[in-house]
Amino acid sequence: MSSDESPDTATFDEVLGRLESTIAQLSDGTAPLDELVAAHQRAAGLLTEAEARLEALKMRADRLVIALKE
Repeated sequence: MSSDESPDTATFDEVLGRLESTIAQLSDGTAPLDELVAAHQRAAGLLTEAEARLEALKMRADRLVIALKE
């Protein structure tokens, strides 16, 4: 997801990629503390967004399975 792209328009994969990148930054641990705190806050928000998108995708898949069985 580009920095100017809204999380609302990002795909699940884009949100997940951004989360993975942020976690890598946290794992490195070489950034100044204020940047690490900001990265942690970003990761928390991205995780919430990824979980919501995943749940929506699961519901969509469930509806498709039901429709196919009819």
